[in-house]
Amino acid sequence: MAVSRFNLPNVITVARILACPVVFVLALGESAGTFLAAFVVFVVAALSDLWDGYLARKHGLITDMGKLLDPLADKLLMAATLVPFYLVSHRPDPAWEVPWWGPLPLWVVLVIFGREIFVTLFRSWAARRGAVISAGPSGKYKAFIQNIFSGALLLWYSLVLYARGAGWEGQPVWTFWEALHGGVVGLSLLVALVLTVFSMGVYLVQNRQLFSAAVGGGRHDPSS
Repeated sequence: MAVSRFNLPNVITVARILACPVVFVLALGESAGTFLAAFVVFVVAALSDLWDGYLARKHGLITDMGKLLDPLADKLLMAATLVPFYLVSHRPDPAWEVPWWGPLPLWVVLVIFGREIFVTLFRSWAARRGAVISAGPSGKYKAFIQNIFSGALLLWYSLVLYARGAGWEGQPVWTFWEALHGGVVGLSLLVALVLTVFSMGVYLVQNRQLFSAAVGGGRHDPSS
């Protein structure tokens, strides 16, 4: 029996895509409340990725549409935070800097976006030739760590701005939390970068026949 493309998991995925512009706008804010709102919307959107995948597998609702939309939603959610992070972290006040990294380096943005753009274009090319490529485990791990980084940094900005307004700066408890939370932000970005490069390598190896066809201009037989 054919599975409808407009099933619950796919609707959830579409809702996650629609949440991306909201996260983008909120993540460009300048108040603790705005960043807290961005954090809440982002967490709900990120958790929906686990929910729609669980529902699709449990109820046999996996579709080609879902295989294409799910990684697209992940990429859009990543872009909805990474671009604002780059802009916000380059504001003059040191409070906006990313822990361990300072202003978010442009090369970090290019590495992450470069990988995502390549994979998206390659997946679209393969789909036009009848080969639907879903996200693999390494790509999911990469997205998971990226989500930890994005969520942690959104919350970081909210707490730093609140601490400044409440006069917490310099107090022992805040200094400890600042080091702990900042470490999570900085380390998660480092791990996300490593997984970005690693998952790219895995992606190319697993789809080497398709990639060779794309480079050589040949056609891939999806039955092979």
